[in-house]
Amino acid sequence: MHDANVRHAKRSAPRRAAIIRRVAVTETNSDIKLPTDLILTPLVKGAGGTGRPVMEWLTTFHLASVVLDPYTNESSWILRTASRVLEEFRGCDVRINMIVTATPEDAARFLGPLTDRFLVFCDPNRDVVKAMQLTELPAFVLTRVDGVVDAKAEGWNPNEWEKVCDAIARITKWSSIELPAAGDPVPFHGSPALG
Repeated sequence: MHDANVRHAKRSAPRRAAIIRRVAVTETNSDIKLPTDLILTPLVKGAGGTGRPVMEWLTTFHLASVVLDPYTNESSWILRTASRVLEEFRGCDVRINMIVTATPEDAARFLGPLTDRFLVFCDPNRDVVKAMQLTELPAFVLTRVDGVVDAKAEGWNPNEWEKVCDAIARITKWSSIELPAAGDPVPFHGSPALG
């Protein structure tokens, strides 16, 4: 029994250190604020739904968005990881979603069954991408209820994505996650965000 407790203590030490490190995350001082008239158009049953100003989507919850370009390999490489990361925050005070730089039809084709699991916004003109001041896709972005982009990571860098996870955990009082996990791709630069 003693050996089992020692093994458990050895495995738990890195987790305790990670929890302590997460508590030390400080609030970002972003100067990026989304325009109040920026329209987010949801994908509804494979078609474009009724677009509403971003502030209407932010009335109750922050937005945790994975931004994808369906016409590039880079965004397809991260789909499985992005889905897993977003699922970790289902149930906390954040609206998990995917923003796809495509028409509703192309977004539905690209995401397939993921459209049934996540709120999906279509951004064919890349207005949201421009407002978030993104330069590479895929990206992971936390937007607070006041419209300020609190944290963002561009391309796939597990350490940077983990910082966004930490920011979500801090702002929602939720548990963060460690990245990368088994099966995640190796780090890579994203494709140009503006196409």
